[in-house]
Amino acid sequence: MAQTMEMKPVGWVRKADGQTSIQIAPEYADALLGVDGLESIWVLYWLDRNDTPEQRSILQVHPRGNPANPLRGVFATRAPLRPNLIALSRCRVLSVQGNLIVIDQIDAYADTPVVDIKPYRDGR
Repeated sequence: MAQTMEMKPVGWVRKADGQTSIQIAPEYADALLGVDGLESIWVLYWLDRNDTPEQRSILQVHPRGNPANPLRGVFATRAPLRPNLIALSRCRVLSVQGNLIVIDQIDAYADTPVVDIKPYRDGR
């Protein structure tokens, strides 16, 4: 039985003047407490530019789009084509300025919706 889930962005990827950041929506700004003390975070974001029924139905790909690579299921790849278009990037926190988390980089387009942020833990 199909279940419907609802997600709302907690923020958006921003890229301007050589700086990359996550702009947190004002209603979630209180959730930033302690982020400035983290070295890295996991950023989960929605691959909104791939969101079509056709793109979601692709379940096997050649990794890195190279036909020389053996065909694999999308769950065994980092392909942006998936049933649920959730992506994950580890980002180094450079600073927190108000509701902005300044990060080193992210493999996402500007204005990509961010669905969650989690602290990165390296096993400690």
